[in-house]
Amino acid sequence: MKHLTDPHALGINPSTDAGRRRLLQAMGAASMAGLPAWSFAQATAQVNTTKLAVTDTEVTVGQLHSATGTMAISETGSIQAEQLAIDQINAMGGVLGRKIKVIKEDGASDWPTFAEKSKKLLINDHCAAVFGCWTSASRKAVLPVFEKENGLLYYPTFYEGLEQSKNVIYTGQEATQQILYSLDWAKTEKKAKTFFLIGSDYIWPRTSMKIARKHVENFQKGKIVGEEYYPLGSTNFGSLMNKIKVQKPDCLFVAVVGGSNVAFYKALKAAGITGDKQLLVTLSVTEDEMTGVGGENFAGFFSSMKYFQSLDNENNKKFVAAFKGKYGKDAVIGDVTQAGYLGPWLWKAAVEKAKSFDVDKVVAASPGIELKTAPEGYVKLDANHHLWSKSRIAMGMPDASFKVVSESPELIKPDPFPKGYQ
Repeated sequence: MKHLTDPHALGINPSTDAGRRRLLQAMGAASMAGLPAWSFAQATAQVNTTKLAVTDTEVTVGQLHSATGTMAISETGSIQAEQLAIDQINAMGGVLGRKIKVIKEDGASDWPTFAEKSKKLLINDHCAAVFGCWTSASRKAVLPVFEKENGLLYYPTFYEGLEQSKNVIYTGQEATQQILYSLDWAKTEKKAKTFFLIGSDYIWPRTSMKIARKHVENFQKGKIVGEEYYPLGSTNFGSLMNKIKVQKPDCLFVAVVGGSNVAFYKALKAAGITGDKQLLVTLSVTEDEMTGVGGENFAGFFSSMKYFQSLDNENNKKFVAAFKGKYGKDAVIGDVTQAGYLGPWLWKAAVEKAKSFDVDKVVAASPGIELKTAPEGYVKLDANHHLWSKSRIAMGMPDASFKVVSESPELIKPDPFPKGYQ
């Protein structure tokens, strides 16, 4: 970035009171980040040419998650982790010498509400970036808005793939990294040949199970013996328990989300379908959901994620300590929570690489960005806007923690449009 030593180059007149204040603010921001004064405090006109909410001292971003409704059990962690990252970035001096201001909006577990709130954040608030959504339904609802208004969304959830947008950075896993890895593990390590597919009734579970069916039938030469879907918020799984007992599948492959998880796993235990008797692999229970599900109801079952709070590396130890320091010693951290934490850091790195907050320039600067400090270990951003990351399988423990039992040896390249699955 151009090394600025003349305050007049920033449009600052140090002979006036206002100019002196702006000069001190810019120097202070540089000092906080351990950088020479003027090393990154470029004039706003240089770093913001598209009328985003950027001033000499502040840049505004949005958060758009479900703070209420059935998805709040899953999305609260993302809200917390994104705020933690933003607080840490601000403590370092912000981004391009500007502190991050956050406007929080509640999607309320309602997809039309997500769309309306995204319009507010982009059109009314002119947010430079938005960190948000959890379900694929909410992402699909806001996607046309982000593409029309040329906004930038950092989306933290593992999802079904089959999507790539210039306006979205996907920080969770896509299908080849999560679904295929877990199915292959079930076949190889647990000798599973028959599968019963269960999901909530919306786009992510249905598309994920379509991919799972193709993989089991076409590539593993296995058999699907059942497939059931339930509306979000469902709590009645009695008839499903009977179907499972009749079919006796080698593996229950599950994508039930949100508050329904609580009723689902309690129903399994009540029916005597427990981890010591039945192989179950889920794509959607993290430490966040375990607070409601309970370790006693999930013990012995398995989750497929790229991150678990129990990961033993220095990056994660620091992250867990910081998270618990901010939100309390009993706070838990799940996969999507960690992926949410990555969003502000990836955005900061891209903005500073681009030397601009302009969305087109940030997007162009994003491919190839690495985060060596990621709690999951290390990630890098592919040109397809998805992250290279490892895949992991962990067993639920009675105390609601997870024990990792399998990990991919290398980072898995993201492939949102795998051949043979579309």
